[in-house]
Amino acid sequence: MTPEHRSQIAVRALPLLDLTNLNGDCSREDIDTLCKRADTPHGTVGAICIWPRYVAHAHARLINTNIPIATVVNFPSGNQDIDITLVETEQAIDDGAAEIDLVMPHRAFAEGDVDAAREMMEAVRATCGERAKLKVIIESGELKSADLIREASLMAIDAGADFIKTSTGKVEVNATPETAELMIQAIADTSVPGGKAVGFKPAGGIKTVADAAAYLAIADRIMGAEWASPETLRFGASSLLDDLLSALEGGGEVVGEGY
Repeated sequence: MTPEHRSQIAVRALPLLDLTNLNGDCSREDIDTLCKRADTPHGTVGAICIWPRYVAHAHARLINTNIPIATVVNFPSGNQDIDITLVETEQAIDDGAAEIDLVMPHRAFAEGDVDAAREMMEAVRATCGERAKLKVIIESGELKSADLIREASLMAIDAGADFIKTSTGKVEVNATPETAELMIQAIADTSVPGGKAVGFKPAGGIKTVADAAAYLAIADRIMGAEWASPETLRFGASSLLDDLLSALEGGGEVVGEGY
C-alpha cells in the first residue's frame, strides 16, 4: 500500500472508529486518556466505547464535544438476565451514553432458543427508543456457521438494530472479512429505498490501515462507494488509531495491542 493510499484510507476510517477500552483493569485515568485521544489533530473519532461504569465520567469530559459515548450491556457473555440488562441500559443512557452495544444471547440462539434472543433485542430496542442507537453484537466467531451468522444478522435487523456488530473482542475468533461479507450482505438484502439505514461494525483484531481498507473494500463493493459513513460503518478497535494517525502524518505501519 502506497503512502498516498494509506493516507486516503486513514481519512475515511478515522471518523468511523469506535475508540475502545474494555480492558478488565480500565481506570478513570484510562478513560481520561481515551477521551483526549478521541479528539485528534486530524478530526474526531466516531465514538468512544467503554464500560457502563465510566459513562458518566466520560460524559463530563466530553460535554463540549460532539464525540458520542458507546457502552456495552449483557457483555461479554450474552447470558445476563433481561431485567438486569434493561436496568443497565437505562442507567447508561441516563449517564450520557448515545449508543448501546448489546450482546445478543448468542449461546441460547445457537441452541435454538430464538425467542430468548429476539426478546432481549426487542426489549433493549424499546428501552433505547430515540435516545440511543442500538448496536447488536451477534458474536459471529462463536456462532461459526454462515447460516447462523446470517440468521442472527437478519433477526437483529428485524428487531430494530441500528448496527449489527461482529464481536465482543473477548473470544478466540472476532471480526473476519468472511463474516463481514455475510453481515453486510444481510444489510443489503433487507435495505429498501427510503427505509432505515442499518450499519455494520466489525470489532476485534482490527489494528492497521490495511485491516480497515479490507473492510471498506467489502462495504464499497456490496453497498456502493458512498455508503460508508459514521451512520453506517464503525470499526471497534483500540490500537487502530495509532496506525491511522501514522498514515495521516506520513509514517509507516504501526502495530500495537488491539481490541
